[in-house]
Amino acid sequence: MEKFPEFELENQDGEKIGNKDFDGKTVIYFYPKDNTPGCTAQACDLRDNLDYLNELDVKVYGVSGDSRKKHQNFIEKNDLNFDLLVDEDFKLSEALDVYRMKKVFGKESKGIVRTTFIVDEDSNILQRWDNVKAKSHIDELKTYLKEEA
Repeated sequence: MEKFPEFELENQDGEKIGNKDFDGKTVIYFYPKDNTPGCTAQACDLRDNLDYLNELDVKVYGVSGDSRKKHQNFIEKNDLNFDLLVDEDFKLSEALDVYRMKKVFGKESKGIVRTTFIVDEDSNILQRWDNVKAKSHIDELKTYLKEEA
């Protein structure tokens, strides 16, 4: 089984989060940028379903290349109820091959490709979704977690 890489990133408050924080199942989703329409829709879907996920003992972390300050603003603006992790140097994103060349509006550039992982307490990757659709992904996530519960 593939392992999630060892990591330690700061959350929006400067607290260090890493593999040591995996207990039970953890959803770690990578998204391109705070305060953009797709990323906001995805974060709000997770926010609105967090009680359901918590009932299944599932934690949620979002990861992007944005700064702590941008994460704090995104959380406040959208009343998010989970941590966002700072990967400004894209080391974790690159280790998982989610930071790569992509086409946005016909222009090629390097960035985070929307990707979600479910990881267990031993850092085993239980599930990976690549090129996630921001608006419908919560349903896929809930279906998978319900089947695995």
